[in-house]
Amino acid sequence: MSDLAPAPRLIYFAAAFGAGGLLSLMVLFNGTLAAYGSLLFASWVPHLTGTLLAIIILLALRPRRASAVRPPLWAYLGGIAGGVTVMLTSATMNTALALSGTIALGLAGQMVFSLFADMRGLFGLPQRMPRAGDFLALGLIIAGSLVLIFFGSAT
Repeated sequence: MSDLAPAPRLIYFAAAFGAGGLLSLMVLFNGTLAAYGSLLFASWVPHLTGTLLAIIILLALRPRRASAVRPPLWAYLGGIAGGVTVMLTSATMNTALALSGTIALGLAGQMVFSLFADMRGLFGLPQRMPRAGDFLALGLIIAGSLVLIFFGSAT
C-alpha cells in the first residue's frame, strides 16, 4: 500500500479558504455581540440561529435516518465545546489579541491537538508519528501567531 495521496483539487482549496473566511466573520460577529451584550448572549445567538436553521432544513428535506443505532452520549459533548469556544473567542476578540491573534492561536491549538491525535490513533484512525514537515508547519504557525499577537497592532 502506498503513502501517496491523490492530488488535491482546486475545489478543496476554495472550500478551505471559504471556510476560513466564514470563521473570521463568525468570530467578528460574536465579538461584536459580546461587546454589546455578554459572552453568554454571544454564544447563544449563533447556536440558536444554527439550531433553527437545522430544524428548518430537516423539516424541508425530511431525510431518513442513516443508522438505527443511536450515537454514544459523548458525541453530544461537541455542542458544549462549541459553546465554550464561542464564548472564549468572543472574549479574546475584544482584547489586545483582536481577530487575527484569536484565529491564529485557535489554528495553532488545532494543529497541536491533531498531531497528538495522530500519535495516539484517536477517533479510530491509524496511529501515525508526525514527520519533520509536521513540526516545521507547527513552528511556522506558532511563529506567525506570535508575530500577529506582539507586532500586529504596531501600525
